Amino acid sequence: MIGAAYLADEGFEAELAEELRRAGAGIAAWHGRLALSPEPPVPAAWALETWTAPQEVPAPSVKAAADALRAIQRNWALYAHGQHRRAALIAERLPPVKARPLLFPEPAPTAHLGAWTLLAPDRLLLSPTKTSPFVNGAVQFVEDREGPPSRAYLKLWEALTRAGRWPQPGETCLDLGAAPGGWTWALAQLGAQVTAVDKAALDPAVAALPNVAVRQESAFGLDPRHHPPVDWLFSDVICYPHRLLALVRRWLEAGRARNFCCTIKFQGETDHEAAAEFAAIPGAQVFHGAHNKHELMFLRLG
Repeated sequence: MIGAAYLADEGFEAELAEELRRAGAGIAAWHGRLALSPEPPVPAAWALETWTAPQEVPAPSVKAAADALRAIQRNWALYAHGQHRRAALIAERLPPVKARPLLFPEPAPTAHLGAWTLLAPDRLLLSPTKTSPFVNGAVQFVEDREGPPSRAYLKLWEALTRAGRWPQPGETCLDLGAAPGGWTWALAQLGAQVTAVDKAALDPAVAALPNVAVRQESAFGLDPRHHPPVDWLFSDVICYPHRLLALVRRWLEAGRARNFCCTIKFQGETDHEAAAEFAAIPGAQVFHGAHNKHELMFLRLG
């Protein structure tokens, strides 16, 4: 009996396994990057998505498999691991899922989407519900290869798309650890007023944008008690998780930032205790996105 299935990003299976162990959710087996657990679903930051209602279904033929899926609902996303030819033949009999890249800030899809895979040639694992509206939990974007000085903006776009909120024109943003300026560029494109803070210099083209102000100093030197309130606090600063946690708590206690979006970066071993402390902040969302490396995203929306 499978109670939940968790899809890890490639290379982060160990992080997901340890997180599930700490949550008391054992893993009965792995199917590629898909961790199969006998326990009911638990929050899993290291899963790109969780299959929340998995069930095994006999699939004696391609037609029988497709019919079983169509009898439940219309839209299904395939997680392919092994049995690729047979899975492709089943998918051909299902309504196509248009997983086109989003043009940020386009909202996430709202159509109901389930997930399925072949555990064996004659056995389906399917879940009519899952935690992500994207195929295999991975959002893709129409990228801008001209404006931003780095590709870091993609994880910011992903975080804001998953949250369903982003800065509006005229809102104030504080971007900590901003250099070379990928996040500042992305926020400025939304029409927000951005203050970029970093000891390193910003890309000159980003620094010259009319709605960007630059403060060449340490993000940790700012005292939120003496700082004007901001609508959004962003941080992609490189530091140990507990140092970022202390910074976030200072800003929360001062009440000077309404919304938070920060990257929790891990150097060496994954600090699961620190991740749990971020997740315990009231209103927090903590997750690993498809555009993240060895890091998690922390969001708290006012």
